[in-house]
Amino acid sequence: VRLVESGGGLVQPGGSLRLSCAASGFTFRSVVDMSWYRQAPGKERELVASISGRSGSTNYADSVKGRFTISGDNAKDILYLQMNSLKFADTAVYLCKGVTLSGGIVWGQGTQVTVSS
Repeated sequence: VRLVESGGGLVQPGGSLRLSCAASGFTFRSVVDMSWYRQAPGKERELVASISGRSGSTNYADSVKGRFTISGDNAKDILYLQMNSLKFADTAVYLCKGVTLSGGIVWGQGTQVTVSS
């Protein structure tokens, strides 16, 4: 059971990136919710966005509302985070997390996003 993120990289302010998180060993049909977190150097890990596995409802941190979009492809068991209008403050390691119906919590290893001019 694992999650693997990809899609991070170096981008200029105002640019866009799309992160992906692929699940193996479980399916999105067996999750309560999936979410993206981020952790910048010297800062605590913070929730960026989440999506309910049942209703599909989404939730965003105030700092990313209107700029980031979380979505999932249940057929491929891939979670996405579309990030637009990126700012210096968005620089962090981005991690995805899944909570399964059986109560299990799965974290990915993270992907680095660096916003720099």
